Amino acid sequence: MNSETVNVSATIWLITLSVVFLVTLADLTWAWFRRNSITSLREAATWTAIYVSAAIAFGISMRSWDGPTASAEFFAGWITEYSLSIDNLFVFLIILTRLKIEKEKEQLVLLLGILMALVMRGIFIIVGAAVVERFVAIFFFFGAILLWTAYKLITEDPEEDEWQENRIITALRKRGFSTFTVALVALGTTDLLFALDSIPAIFGLTRDPYIVFMANAFALMGLRQLYFLVGILLKRLVYLSKGLSIVLGFIGIKLIIEALHGIGIHDVAGFKIPHVSLAVSLGVIISALAVTTVISLRKNPNREIDPLKEPVKE
Repeated sequence: MNSETVNVSATIWLITLSVVFLVTLADLTWAWFRRNSITSLREAATWTAIYVSAAIAFGISMRSWDGPTASAEFFAGWITEYSLSIDNLFVFLIILTRLKIEKEKEQLVLLLGILMALVMRGIFIIVGAAVVERFVAIFFFFGAILLWTAYKLITEDPEEDEWQENRIITALRKRGFSTFTVALVALGTTDLLFALDSIPAIFGLTRDPYIVFMANAFALMGLRQLYFLVGILLKRLVYLSKGLSIVLGFIGIKLIIEALHGIGIHDVAGFKIPHVSLAVSLGVIISALAVTTVISLRKNPNREIDPLKEPVKE
């Protein structure tokens, strides 16, 4: 991990936050006007391609105004966060299908859920950046979280439900709250759990708050449209969680190594603790996700998997 932070001025932060706000506002407005419509597969694919292209263009542009290291850190963070966000959407799909949310209302529920995710991650980024700046030993804790998450992902059954209704949701249903409200609470609690994994993961790749924020922003923007492709992805990428387990386990070990160096421990029993370069991190992330994707697609191209045993309607 690069120990230096990118020198981003207040003006760049202001412009960035303004653009993210305007894009989110435009998406919210669009979702509101189309709240009674069903998103087509072509529309979802088009907007997903636009958002992914925007992230790639932004990452490449960083080479000219922040340098190649900042650009590489952004791509490493964005790829990791985007993969985690896709896994998050798998759970969203299960929640909304199980709660029987009408297809026409999914637009608004999804966008509000994604907004909650963006706000929660923003708060976690601010707190995380302040803590990391003062207490490098926090990486031991972050590393432990990621290693535990990696263990849970590697041992779970890919065909098993990833979401179980918790006591809060059960209580709301018994008290007669609307399905819309129950769905929002369910998505909010899911967002919180995913933020606990995603923020340590990104801080394992860069300590710069601006890069952390932008990687998360690009990973979350456009998820509403991507949701409508998840039904297809869910049938094919059965081993995505395994690839994520490798990525999170690697970053967890990397964080622990960073913490050891941070407290002045550079060798153990005569063995020199290595520094894990950004190039190695990028290589592991891309390779793990690519290999598990290929294995998923080759296992059975025609296999259809739906953990709810119900077809996903577009």
